Amino acid sequence: MGNSPTELQQRVFVALDVPSRERAIALASQLESAVGGYKIGLELFVSCGPQIFEHIDPSRTFLDLKFHDIPNTAAGAARAAARLGVLMCNVHCLGGAAMMRAAADAAHEVAPATKVLGVTILTSHDAASLQRIGLKDDFSNNPAKAVTYLAALAKESGLDGVVCSPQEIHAVRQACGDDFLIVTPGIRPFKSTLDDQKRTLSPRQALENGADWIVVGRPITAAEDPLHAAQHLFDGE
Repeated sequence: MGNSPTELQQRVFVALDVPSRERAIALASQLESAVGGYKIGLELFVSCGPQIFEHIDPSRTFLDLKFHDIPNTAAGAARAAARLGVLMCNVHCLGGAAMMRAAADAAHEVAPATKVLGVTILTSHDAASLQRIGLKDDFSNNPAKAVTYLAALAKESGLDGVVCSPQEIHAVRQACGDDFLIVTPGIRPFKSTLDDQKRTLSPRQALENGADWIVVGRPITAAEDPLHAAQHLFDGE
């Protein structure tokens, strides 16, 4: 293994869903040569705040806070995220077109290179859980249809891409085109456990299906040797 990630590894963001700054910094340092970047989500950001970027390069970071609020508030949050210098941040598509447009405009005004993504349907949902929260008929029976509809709305609203499960990549590509970014979380390596993920694929399958980046968490961070797990993420496929 060299000192920089391989072409495939460059497209992997490891989810630093850990409760402490020390653990996050240790993982980021250990995995620097084996992944393309890091996802900082709610647990770590609430624990550490933006000070975490004093230790982890924001330009290699996907800030995964899923802003979902009135347009003015979401715009302020996206603007603040862009000022941090992160590569990507995200909003919930279910916040609506006006909110997505406000967030995208605010972030791009501060930092045009910051990508603003829309979260479509969480990868922990399946048809039964979508019915339970009130999505009926075609959307609950066919999660891909709901994802594709929200992705098209996100593109129309000025977002740079979406977060969706790998099972919806083809449908989103067809609806939104090749220049629309697709990030797929909840990826599970070949023969690993699914944990709480319902709509997933292996790392290589997701990239071959057309994802721009994949997000991998527990299969790497909870491994006895995280570096070894990252280095061999694509083995066996």
